[in-house]
Amino acid sequence: MKPYVLEFQEIDKTQLLHVGGKGKNVGELSKIHGIQVPEGFCVTTEAYQKALEQNEAFHALLDQLTLLKVEDRDQIGEISRKIRKIIMEVEIPSDAVKAVAHYLSQFGDDHAYAVRSSATAEDLPHASFAGQQDTYLNIIGKEAILRHISKCWASLFTDRAVIYRMQKGFDHSQVYLSVIVQRMVFPKASGILFTADPITSNRKVLSIDASFGLGEALVSGLVSADCYKVQEDKIVDKRIATKKSAIYGREEGGTETQQIDPDQQKTQTLTDQQILQLARIGRQIEAHFGFPQDLEWCLVDDTFYIVQSRPITTLYPIPEANDEENHVYVSVGHQQMMTDPMKPLGLSFWLLTTPAPMRKAGGRLFVDVTHNLATPNSREMLLNAAGQHDPLIKDALMTIVEREGFIKLLQDDTKAASHSNSNTDMPPQIENDPTIVSDLIKRSQTSIEELKQNIQMKSGVVLFEFILEDIQQLKKILFDPQSSSVIMAAMDASSWINEKMNKWLGEKNVADTLSQSVSNNITSEMGLALLDVADVIRPYPEVIAYLQHVRDDNFLDELVTFDGGQETKGAIYAYLNKYGMRCAGEIDITKTRWSEKPITLVPMILGNIKNFEPNASHRRFEQGRRVAVKKEQELLDRLKQLPDGEQKAKETKRMIDLIRNFSGFREYPKYGMVNRYFLYKKALLKEAKQLVQVGVIREKEDIYYLTFEELREVVRTNKLDYEIISKRKDEYKLYEKLTPPRVITSDGEIIAGKYKRENLPTEAIVGLPVSSGVIEGRARVILNMEDADLEDGDILVTSFTDPSWTPLFVSINGLVTEVGGLMTHGAVIAREYGLPAVVGVENATMLIKDGKRIRVNGAEGYVEIL
Repeated sequence: MKPYVLEFQEIDKTQLLHVGGKGKNVGELSKIHGIQVPEGFCVTTEAYQKALEQNEAFHALLDQLTLLKVEDRDQIGEISRKIRKIIMEVEIPSDAVKAVAHYLSQFGDDHAYAVRSSATAEDLPHASFAGQQDTYLNIIGKEAILRHISKCWASLFTDRAVIYRMQKGFDHSQVYLSVIVQRMVFPKASGILFTADPITSNRKVLSIDASFGLGEALVSGLVSADCYKVQEDKIVDKRIATKKSAIYGREEGGTETQQIDPDQQKTQTLTDQQILQLARIGRQIEAHFGFPQDLEWCLVDDTFYIVQSRPITTLYPIPEANDEENHVYVSVGHQQMMTDPMKPLGLSFWLLTTPAPMRKAGGRLFVDVTHNLATPNSREMLLNAAGQHDPLIKDALMTIVEREGFIKLLQDDTKAASHSNSNTDMPPQIENDPTIVSDLIKRSQTSIEELKQNIQMKSGVVLFEFILEDIQQLKKILFDPQSSSVIMAAMDASSWINEKMNKWLGEKNVADTLSQSVSNNITSEMGLALLDVADVIRPYPEVIAYLQHVRDDNFLDELVTFDGGQETKGAIYAYLNKYGMRCAGEIDITKTRWSEKPITLVPMILGNIKNFEPNASHRRFEQGRRVAVKKEQELLDRLKQLPDGEQKAKETKRMIDLIRNFSGFREYPKYGMVNRYFLYKKALLKEAKQLVQVGVIREKEDIYYLTFEELREVVRTNKLDYEIISKRKDEYKLYEKLTPPRVITSDGEIIAGKYKRENLPTEAIVGLPVSSGVIEGRARVILNMEDADLEDGDILVTSFTDPSWTPLFVSINGLVTEVGGLMTHGAVIAREYGLPAVVGVENATMLIKDGKRIRVNGAEGYVEIL
């Protein structure tokens, strides 16, 4: 039989089920040489189980609780209250009472103790359960301690603990409670220490929160704390808080809140020497556990006591490297406008498609750019490209480049230079012929039609071989030199125009106006095409009324019973036929496409019917085209007045034609890729259906949690350890809570870039100007496209947009996003629709409140809240 009580020294890391998360960690801590832990013991989960095993009323109530859902709040409260009452009245096993008395006599009966709950489901990587169970401080005497052990047991069934377990999918009957009884120390100061900065995830910066008195005041949020940051044994930042009150222990037991003298409120809680001493203790504990830790500490006289340690569960994981060198990783999601995690199958397809050196972390992909930073030429190319894409990435990379010795510099730069010239440095001169673009589009379309025909005949392992071959075809099209030249020619022409018009005519960002309503932009056409769908439906009130209440995806079948239903169905199907492979986060093959969930489009169609007059798509396109043509004429006329004017006008005309003919094509390669991905996906889901039928997986979507190679193996053998799927689903839930960094090093340091700009209004929120113009309007903060309820004239504020958001762009007057750069989709479409836009605005969705009036300055790159 397992003992009912274990002294800290007797506990090791294998005993989670006997002493819970906190107990296991305190046991580990007490074994680290030189670390002071107040002595104590754990009443094990065996005592809790023994006390309740024969209690029929308890087990009956537990069974009732298991049948409830989170929504049944009243019943949860009622049953939980009854369970707590039973636990408070149940007898603690006599052997456990004896053991508690024995240890108390050893440590001192008349001392004060902290009595803390330690559940078996707590401080886990994916569920911290922090603060779910109770802690009692300054408890004196055996009887009081035994009573508080029962109180801790009962706190396993507070409403909040029960609901939290339900949300996390834990079985109430499989979670047990141990109780820590630990000698009280009465500190003059206490607090929390993170061995990695919880804000930046930097594993090299240690963060300390400190306030006077007991740490409970800090943990429960009653007082403000000083915050100190330490890096490599130096204090790098200090914030001293005004500490108005503190919690202290009372002599007769219990605690009380006391006011702090006004003259002491602003004093630094710890001296600099103490800060550094505590930091060294933190590093020693972290080294012992082998993982960043979140510690609770107390300072008594001049001694630091550590009372608790748990792993930090919120840090962004470091991309895996195969060597000991320093590495620098750049987020793919910030370049692709999709910072959500991807499922394993989605990651697989992206890795099969891209030639860049990629690493996985937190369900996202990162490019290892260490090699690019190692030589002057390739570094310059990378920094220039980053500057176009996302200046915050560029600034972060500059920070790293400026560090002594972080990156080993390579001598030989000739290879990089010759390679770069062939690739992106100077685009080969390309003739200014619009048919080049239509030929590229035709080639892509023909290839997709062939794929559509051929993939239908393939199944089993043959299908996987076929897809691998077709991906080679996809790569040929994606990385076709002619296609790259067209895109580069348009980008370079825009840069040229902006630079020269500013120099010659003193006008900024002129290319934005010249890019409006260009031809062959598949993404902006998609937004206008949904206005045309609205036009088809607008004459039919019955259909509109029906669409306002539809909830499921079979709504298209029922449409035909209404007047205008057949026309509506035809228009929506035609739209899906061309654009149905798109969706939010479309680079992840596992994401649900519009064709799979057409109801996604309904709110946007209804919005278009409400906000626009008939024929709006044609009018909008024409208006943009007229603005661009007028601007062109005006520029050429003004240039001709200048010295050497005819020549300047001639060069400018050539560049404007490049913009008008070529800039729309930039959106096409991705459209072609997403088209192919959807065809692969449909074929793989057929295989998944087979796997469900033979009982290898439970639902078709389970295949999303396997890599391409794993799925091929499962299809070949019809065998799978289902545990893998369950584990990956849990991991994915964990990844969803993480915010990926733009740039992270192999030390786990997240380097945030800054915008370098002066002379902005004082309260301005800074971003990157990507589409000029200044606009005021109501901010609509929207995180999911399906939740969009826009009025004409609103300004869309969101974390990121990809092509699937384009249909909303027709309804808005401006755009603000947290992620993005000059050439990302949102920016390209905003310019083409003539919407002022600022992207790369850090924390925009938190700083700007929904419904507030804001001013967006798309020329200077900032947002003001009015």
